[in-house]
Amino acid sequence: MRARSWASCLTGRVSSTSGSITDRVVKHVAGVVGSEPQRASVTFLGVEPVDVLRFVNGDELVFATVGCARHPMHDPNDLAPDPVRGPRAEAVVRMRAVAPLPGLHKALATLAAAPAVEGLVLAEDSLIDLQEPLWAGAICSAFLLTADTEIADLPLDDPAEPVHFLRAVPITANEAAWVRLKGAAALRDAWVEAGVDIADPTRSAVTPS
Repeated sequence: MRARSWASCLTGRVSSTSGSITDRVVKHVAGVVGSEPQRASVTFLGVEPVDVLRFVNGDELVFATVGCARHPMHDPNDLAPDPVRGPRAEAVVRMRAVAPLPGLHKALATLAAAPAVEGLVLAEDSLIDLQEPLWAGAICSAFLLTADTEIADLPLDDPAEPVHFLRAVPITANEAAWVRLKGAAALRDAWVEAGVDIADPTRSAVTPS
C-alpha cells in the first residue's frame, strides 16, 4: 500500500472525464459538506487508487472515500458478475476535530478497497476488522458500517444503481467481538445506554456485559 500526502482539492475543478463516477462523488459530497476538501490518494497492488477526502466542517472532521463506487460490488462466487448492475458504495467517517488522527485515511482507503481486493460487499451493519489501530494511538481497530444520514444516495445513469454512502464508525476489538456475538443493534443500544459519543476519537470503549 502506498499513500500520497494531503493536497488541496478544488471542488469546482472537473477533469477530462467529467462524467466519471469519481468526479460525481467528489462534487456530491463537497456539495453536502459545503467546504473545500483536502485529498489523499492510496494505492494497492493490482487495484485502482482510492482517494480519501478530508473536510474540516466547524468542529467536525469528515473523511469520505472516492473510488470504491467505480465498480459494482459482487459476491466473489459469482462467476459472471455484471459490470454495471450491482450495489455501489463509498464510506464516510465523521469525527470531532479534537485530534489530528494520523493514518486514518489509510485505514479508510483499506476499507474502500475491500470489495476489489477481498470480494466484500459493503452494506449496513457490516463489520470490517483491520486488526490494527485505525490511526496512530487509536484504541479502535475496526469499522462498523451504518447508513450516513446526511449524504443522500448519488443517482447514476441507468442501469447502474445509485452510490450509497455508509458511515464507518470506528470501534474497538472488544466492541467488534460483541458485534459478532450479539449483533450491531446490540452494540448501538449499549452506546446509547452508556452515553457514548461515537464521533469522539478519545472516547472509552463499551465493555460487553
